Amino acid sequence: MIKRKIQQTLVELASTYPVVTVTGPRQAGKTTLAKMVFPDYKYCNLEHPQTRLLAQQDPVSFFKQYPEPLIIDEIQHVPGLLSYIQVKVDEKRENGQYILTGSQHLNVNVAITQSLAGRTALLTLLPFSIEEATEATENKLSRDAMLFSGFLPRIYDQHQQPGVAYRNYLQTYVERDVRQLLNLKDLQTFEKFLHLLAGRIGQIVNLNALANDTGVSATTISNWLSVLEASYIIYRLAPFYENLGKRLIKSPKLYFVETGLAGYLLGIEDQKMVARDPLLGGLFENMIVIEALKHRLNQGMNPNLYFYRDSNGNEVDLILKRGRELYPVEIKASMTWHKGFTKNIHRFHKLTNTNAAGCVVFGGELQFTSDDGVKVFGFDHFLNYLENL
Repeated sequence: MIKRKIQQTLVELASTYPVVTVTGPRQAGKTTLAKMVFPDYKYCNLEHPQTRLLAQQDPVSFFKQYPEPLIIDEIQHVPGLLSYIQVKVDEKRENGQYILTGSQHLNVNVAITQSLAGRTALLTLLPFSIEEATEATENKLSRDAMLFSGFLPRIYDQHQQPGVAYRNYLQTYVERDVRQLLNLKDLQTFEKFLHLLAGRIGQIVNLNALANDTGVSATTISNWLSVLEASYIIYRLAPFYENLGKRLIKSPKLYFVETGLAGYLLGIEDQKMVARDPLLGGLFENMIVIEALKHRLNQGMNPNLYFYRDSNGNEVDLILKRGRELYPVEIKASMTWHKGFTKNIHRFHKLTNTNAAGCVVFGGELQFTSDDGVKVFGFDHFLNYLENL
């Protein structure tokens, strides 16, 4: 069983808060994580109809049957339990009493804000990082293998075929979560929308263009994007424009939390198709941006991730903000190094009057410092860079 990067943070928070709530997409490994870190806790899953019915109709009997310390899976199904948990933790005044998980952070966060404010720590678990996926296979994965396979733990633990796994993942998500959150009647239009989004990874979000291509209103598109973000299907990377003038792009860029799902939606059916796909650059950029997101979330910290683009097309793919320092990151899918990869980093340094060490992450395997002083390394070493900032 693979040790997750977030484990230490989870243990530390459980020692200082009575409740820890772990949210994240379905199949990210929340249940496995909770059981592995807290093997002595009792466990219940509110996906189970009888357990959910007991929790809804007779909470007092539920807590007698499931005393603390307790792991409660999929808490969003019975948010009414949170009020009872509030009373119990206030009475007992001990840390680490409950570990809660949820797959829809919109519903979970609203309920927690109302009931457990100040009593729970919040963590977000995403699928495997690059390092975790590598450890799961015990082999170094190529760029194309990683983009095709994605990062769902079950693909690695149970040797599932990525195409089959993501088809089932999508069907389950659309049939269950989307129906609950949006009350959709026309699922075919929504699925078309998802395919259109996959074709726009790494691009600026344009609501009107998406509305025209999908055949629904821009307001509907905005609502759909919010639900996709709340259920951990997409991630919107914010633009950075503090004190840099007015001629800057101020709309977010779009990425998928699970790169493998984006590849499936693009019709990539085997590893050999990855290198030939016209969106290879977008897929690779997607993987690196989400890797940076995972690193921050695993530490229990806000992402503080941005991109820079002005109206003249000058751009930095990713900006890591650490305190007052801004670290520019250029992301290139190419396996061959080109000295031109660093030009946007130097332009950004001049613009912001900062010398924070930027880097180039590319699809190759070399590690070196370029002639103009920029760190360069392959994608599987990006985590080392993040950890040393």
